[in-house]
Amino acid sequence: MKTIKLTASVLAITAVVGTAATARDAIRIVGSSTVFPYTQAVAEQFANITGAPSPIVESTGTGGGMKIFCEGIGENTADITGASRAMKASEYELCQSNGVTDITEALIGFDGLSIAISRANDFAWDLKLSEVYQALAAQVPVDGEWVDNPYTTWDQINPDLPAVEILAYGPPPTSGTRDAFVELAMHAGCEELEYVRESGFDGDWVEENCSRMRTDGPFVEAGENDNLIVQRLEADPNAVGIFGYSFLFENLDRLKAVSIEGVEPNSSTIADKSYPVSRPLFFYVKNAHRGVIPNLNEFLEEYMSNDALEQGGYLSERGLVSLADDLLMKLQDAVLNGMNMEPKS
Repeated sequence: MKTIKLTASVLAITAVVGTAATARDAIRIVGSSTVFPYTQAVAEQFANITGAPSPIVESTGTGGGMKIFCEGIGENTADITGASRAMKASEYELCQSNGVTDITEALIGFDGLSIAISRANDFAWDLKLSEVYQALAAQVPVDGEWVDNPYTTWDQINPDLPAVEILAYGPPPTSGTRDAFVELAMHAGCEELEYVRESGFDGDWVEENCSRMRTDGPFVEAGENDNLIVQRLEADPNAVGIFGYSFLFENLDRLKAVSIEGVEPNSSTIADKSYPVSRPLFFYVKNAHRGVIPNLNEFLEEYMSNDALEQGGYLSERGLVSLADDLLMKLQDAVLNGMNMEPKS
């Protein structure tokens, strides 16, 4: 394992907080609820191996984590943020404006966006992305007109689907899971609609008109607590939930996947992209905190270890779809040597 290279950025935080930086003995990590279980697993492993204080890991959502991470440098700011999408240009600019100018981006693996339902529901669910869109979008085409969504039951969209009310629990707008779901499921589903295809609408039209989730009841924002969604799915066997594959993986005794376009999410279908709703997962580290916040370098070494990230490692056992060997080596080199990320534009 390579030794993390310290850079001149260490001087930046020292200038801001001086020796007070050592007053905090626990690493602080915020961000995505999807990345949370992986980072928490690394934190527990790190503490068990080293005896150091376990990093404090908070599930704030990707958007919320970016705001916290980009507040500045110093012991009162977060060291790392997890993200279920890449950092946006606006977030990068916020970081830069607040002095967070040296950031390493780490693409740690891949995840599928799962639609799940209680195992008490005995229907063999298989949805097209166009049907997902028609069920959950604020506006849909009906009889050649673009109108507010009138559908209340699944069989109104496809008579082969059950005649049960549409009810989906999903992430809020601050969540990277929501961002990814809109892009990968809603936009793609909208593009599949005959009305959109025959009208010749381009990607800009789709982004402007197909991004809003409905607010009249069938789609319910369930916050960043995926455990709450599981509880609600168990209480209502006809309801579906939207979250990362890793969370479905952890709850397969209670939930089952809804197939998308005939493909179930699993490590193989996510890795080979045959499952149509998959995404990369990231974390971002503040390089100015390396060598100042106690144990940050050592924690990053554990996160980048083969034991954690390789296929068969303890993170893949929790549902993370591992990187190919060549990509893993590049990731390890970038993180362990504090490579500054490319500007977002």
